[in-house]
Amino acid sequence: MTKGPVLVPVLGDQLSHGLSSLADRSPADTVVLMMEVWDETQYVRHHKAKIALIFSAMRHFAEELRERGFTVDYITLDDPANSGSFTGEVSAAVARHKARGVQISEPGEWRVRQMIDAWRESLDVRVRVLPDTRFVCPLPDFFEWAAGRKQWRMEYFYRDMRRKTGLLMDGDKPVGGKWNFDADNRGGPDADCRPPAVAQFKPDAITREVLDLVAARFPDHFGSLEDFAWPVTAAQAAQAFDRFLKTRLPLFGRYQDAMMAGADTMYHAVISPALNIGLIDPVEMCRLAETEWREGRAPIEAVEGFIRQVIGWREYVRGIYWLTMPDLAQANELDATRPLPEFWWTGETQMACIADCVRTTRKTAYAHHIQRLMVMGNFALLAGLSPQDVADWFLVVYADAFEWVELPNVAGMALFADGGKLASKPYAASGAYIDRMSNYCGQCAYDVKKKVGKNACPFNALYWDFLARNEDKLAGNPRLANPYATWRRMNADKQAEYCDSAAAFLQTLQPARKGWARG
Repeated sequence: MTKGPVLVPVLGDQLSHGLSSLADRSPADTVVLMMEVWDETQYVRHHKAKIALIFSAMRHFAEELRERGFTVDYITLDDPANSGSFTGEVSAAVARHKARGVQISEPGEWRVRQMIDAWRESLDVRVRVLPDTRFVCPLPDFFEWAAGRKQWRMEYFYRDMRRKTGLLMDGDKPVGGKWNFDADNRGGPDADCRPPAVAQFKPDAITREVLDLVAARFPDHFGSLEDFAWPVTAAQAAQAFDRFLKTRLPLFGRYQDAMMAGADTMYHAVISPALNIGLIDPVEMCRLAETEWREGRAPIEAVEGFIRQVIGWREYVRGIYWLTMPDLAQANELDATRPLPEFWWTGETQMACIADCVRTTRKTAYAHHIQRLMVMGNFALLAGLSPQDVADWFLVVYADAFEWVELPNVAGMALFADGGKLASKPYAASGAYIDRMSNYCGQCAYDVKKKVGKNACPFNALYWDFLARNEDKLAGNPRLANPYATWRRMNADKQAEYCDSAAAFLQTLQPARKGWARG
């Protein structure tokens, strides 16, 4: 009796031809299974454009695999026989193809890994799970790096990744004599800040079909499809990144922390959605960026800042995620319980910074990292919003958000919910930071110079109220010594004025209606 083929499920964030589960497979005895399943669109109610991006990229990738000679069993969302789950589809495909085994690259998310591990019990064939070799740092190596450390600081991990890849190295020394040029990358918007357009891609027939499907099946999900122009193939992702290298990388560093109303992408690469679903290789991107510096077309601070985000921060948060799950999903060191405000979904607020961040997020499923951290994340931290509610929101609204990258950024970086395992201090800031790094405040109904009262920027009173209510947990943090010293120098009446002003603002927040994030 002839043995059947090996079934290779390829998930929506595994769209790489060099995927480990495909690397040793011959088309002659392999069936690739790709699945659009209801469960994956509904465990949180993802942004419409996020669903469309993944489905369109999957369908394009399936065509590329067929051109390479692979048999692809592709299950569309509207297939009448669609079971709605990964497990159901894998089980059915094993039987349908009389597969002798299942081979899959390790998934990015904890909950999916639990599903795959259960297949070993539920399926009557061998299930082989291979490491995801698309990352620089294998998970066992990260666990070894983290073992025994009191704090997991990204900077030291990043240096190891530089040594491992050779990026921006002269022998065993960093180019320019420094590992980190972040001090040169903190410019706010000015007269020279004129961000060029990012690459956009007109939907082809495959993408238009997906857009119609998503519009019909997910009409109540957050977000818009009207401006969908994401790269959905590796070729398009390469074009988009080349545009970044040629038009925005030279000023990326200078303005990477700056925000401007209506300038939704600033000088950022806007490549993270394509990167996180596998359409472009992270190390290859970094080598191309390094070439721009070595050939004199981009300054070292811009290139180093970009490379640090990719092989430093991105690799680091992946390791933190797998090291701390599943506990990280429930972390709440500061006992924050306030529900998400409705304006996080609607954008209907007089705070110009939040209104603009929600606008671009609804329109494009994107906002750059300072908008995420120092506007949305900062507000959530200061207002004491529930970490689980905030994590759900971030997972829903951004096209690049998968739990492995989103959750450490939210729970650890933005909200300090992990108690400082990831970040050395809470990223708390008053309105003065937003004023310095953006042009939002000049068009805001609130006065950023005013500290308390009805028309004062809410971030100002919320900042001091945050420090006051968390003093027992945060006063010992050496990086907060100066703010707490300032707080203690205030007289009791001034302290009470800040806390009362914060309380009055917080009482105006209307909790979000149910069903935005989870059905």
